[in-house]
Amino acid sequence: MKKFFLLLSGLAFFSIVNAQTDTTLTSPTLPAIVLTESELEEAESSTDLSGLLQSSDDVFVSTAGYSFGSMRFRIRGLDSEFTNILLNGVRMNDPETGRAYWSNWGGLNDAVRNKVIANGIAESDYGFGSFGGITNIITRASTYRPSTGVSYAASNRSYRNRVMLTHATGLMDNGWALTISGSRRWANESYQEGTFYDGWSYFMSVEKHFNKKHSIGLIAFAAPTKRGSGTAVVQEAYDLAGTNYYNPYWGYQDGEKRNARVSNYNQPMIQLSHYWNPNQKTEIQTTAYYWFGRGGSTALDWADANDPRPDYYRNLPSYFELMGDEASAGYYREQWMNNENFRQLNWDHFYFANSKNLATINNVEGIAGNNVSGNKSKYIVEDRRMDKNQKGLMINLQHQLNAITRLSGGAEVHLSKTRHHKVIEDLLGGDFYLDVDKFSDQESSFITDVSQSDLRKPNRLVREGDIFGYDYYANQQNYRAWGQASWKLAKVDLYAAAELSGTTFWRTGNMQNGRFPDNSYGDSDKNNFFDYGLKAGASYALNGRNYLVANAGYSTRAPYFRDVFISPRTRHSTVEGLTSSNILSGDLSYVLRTPDVKARLTVYHTKVKDDIWLRSFYHEDLREFVNYIMKDMDQQFQGIEFGSEFNLSPTFSMQAVAAYSENIYTNRPNVTISRDNDAELLADNRTVYLKNYHVGGMPQTALSMGIKYNSPKFWWVNLTGNYFDRFYFDPNPDNHTAEGLSAYKEGDVRINQILDQPKLEDGFTLDFFGGKSWRVNGYYISLILSVNNILNNQELVSWGYEQLRSDLNTPDRFPDKYSYLYGTTYFVSLTIRK
Repeated sequence: MKKFFLLLSGLAFFSIVNAQTDTTLTSPTLPAIVLTESELEEAESSTDLSGLLQSSDDVFVSTAGYSFGSMRFRIRGLDSEFTNILLNGVRMNDPETGRAYWSNWGGLNDAVRNKVIANGIAESDYGFGSFGGITNIITRASTYRPSTGVSYAASNRSYRNRVMLTHATGLMDNGWALTISGSRRWANESYQEGTFYDGWSYFMSVEKHFNKKHSIGLIAFAAPTKRGSGTAVVQEAYDLAGTNYYNPYWGYQDGEKRNARVSNYNQPMIQLSHYWNPNQKTEIQTTAYYWFGRGGSTALDWADANDPRPDYYRNLPSYFELMGDEASAGYYREQWMNNENFRQLNWDHFYFANSKNLATINNVEGIAGNNVSGNKSKYIVEDRRMDKNQKGLMINLQHQLNAITRLSGGAEVHLSKTRHHKVIEDLLGGDFYLDVDKFSDQESSFITDVSQSDLRKPNRLVREGDIFGYDYYANQQNYRAWGQASWKLAKVDLYAAAELSGTTFWRTGNMQNGRFPDNSYGDSDKNNFFDYGLKAGASYALNGRNYLVANAGYSTRAPYFRDVFISPRTRHSTVEGLTSSNILSGDLSYVLRTPDVKARLTVYHTKVKDDIWLRSFYHEDLREFVNYIMKDMDQQFQGIEFGSEFNLSPTFSMQAVAAYSENIYTNRPNVTISRDNDAELLADNRTVYLKNYHVGGMPQTALSMGIKYNSPKFWWVNLTGNYFDRFYFDPNPDNHTAEGLSAYKEGDVRINQILDQPKLEDGFTLDFFGGKSWRVNGYYISLILSVNNILNNQELVSWGYEQLRSDLNTPDRFPDKYSYLYGTTYFVSLTIRK
């Protein structure tokens, strides 16, 4: 099967020359830094859009969303921040990260089924878009056809059960239209041990037509969801646990499994729209919206205690082996393999340690003589909150100027104020927790001002429900105006579009941090950016069935809040020399449309210049966090997309889809490294030799072939095989500096071990999709079954990363972390609709 897919790719694609990695290093000038483990973002954001893409009528796009989605495949290599997602015309991309998250409307499948998708640099009546495409989910009440449906689904994936109800009146004679939908999804335990799922969702869209020209619509929806998480771990932990789905986030408490990492989101949105049709050629929509609610995820925190995570590297046998302590290594190995409680969180220990830690805190909240005694928690569960407060106004205009020319455009304003803070979720049996920074002022045996999270309330004791650690607002204002003109001629369709945008963001600190007393409380300076975008395209009909399509675009993009502030938890400081990124992209497609064959072959090229990459890491030697800022980063994404479906007979059809890309870094970025505790620079303008290394995070070769049978008796089956290869991890940038490798002599075997980019093994999956429908007494009944990874391939890595902590003397000390593709999973649903 693998050889067949490779043959298919050879026939479908031309070769792209593989660039050689850049390993040339200059003489070291700065001391080496060993970076330790970071709090990486969960990578699920990169696949959150797959549910949107499945409904596209383009076979490549729909396959990329469904069959390739489990491997975190990204169309054209671009992350979701390069794709605009609109709901009823309102931009759903998060202003701080640029990403849209499907979970904001998860479980509302029926309500968000109607979508208009423009892939890549295509024209759109709803916005200028981005170079990853634009999708508008249409939720206007009058667009739903009258129906009532109820469904039940069972699965062994994220949730085990789902019930969903949807009712739509359509546009009634009295001018009203109403659509409501709701669902519940739940699992006491999901596919991975120790995880659970508890999700609700609701949706309402109501519209009143006053006459042929004016109507008002109101839309409200939310998807409150709690779920226990898993994570990527090192292969050693998987091997010791005897499963590739080991999850270190849970442990037993009173005989019940408890997960320390629980995400909890409930962020409703309300939209009020006015629809105006001044004449038959013009449509104008004006929408005001408010988006608000809580978001966050819990995690363990500890002070005056050892790291309690069972997969922490000092709790693994390999740590003792490298130390030459074979006795301890043997003990840890035996415990990991034979004692489940040893390799999971020990909740009983947390409660015991907290209940025996009697302490007296003097001068609480800075009040002399205000001394409080009690059990000070060593371990707690904290809730890391990101509470949304966003509002905006959008106007969209579409006008058919004449038989040839169509005009569209719009403007929008978005005002966002997200509150980032931590809350005590559970003291785990203690009486209070001391709100000081455990990483600061490590040489002092007493609490100093530098240690205070908030100098206005020094030595503050916090209890469950109290805010502690950090508390700030991420403020952002976005203004945007765009316009597009399109022309339909005899054999040529043309369009051109332009966009202007302004972005302003700043930080508002609600705490006066002891490390930065003059640079943490109140408003920071405002960062202002002005950006623009241009794009154009043409479609040429060779005849009634063969078309050539070309698109090109250029835009600038302001940096995101997450990449600008060096340490927003503690201070106002921003990356110096901020500039907008520059993005240039183009594509050329051949499209075939016949009664029996639909196909598209696209060649594309995208360059992203002057991007920013910022992360914070815990530095073991310094015993504190450091901030790693990589500026002026250039990337290139180029490759080929091919998608086809053709009818073999009135009942049999086939689909073939392939993607081959070469996504690489194209320059040597500069890096600045600073302490989190103070403004001291540990390195400045350090060169990172990333040129020609692959941009990681997804397979750069993805192939799919399927066969489908449609029975005249209203049942169908589809069997699809998928092949993935050239999946690279993003390299640890500090391992690719002259300073980082300065200790090695020429010829040291460890140099190649460090410089070689991690590449995963190729893999194959087989998926099934089928269904049957009936009409009974005016009711439409459908049964759908999908089975993914039929061959139960549990050795295929779906996500992972090269650890950002490193030990250059012993490169094996911090190996890569992996997350494996689920084995065989199923989803079956029964729907009754009238």
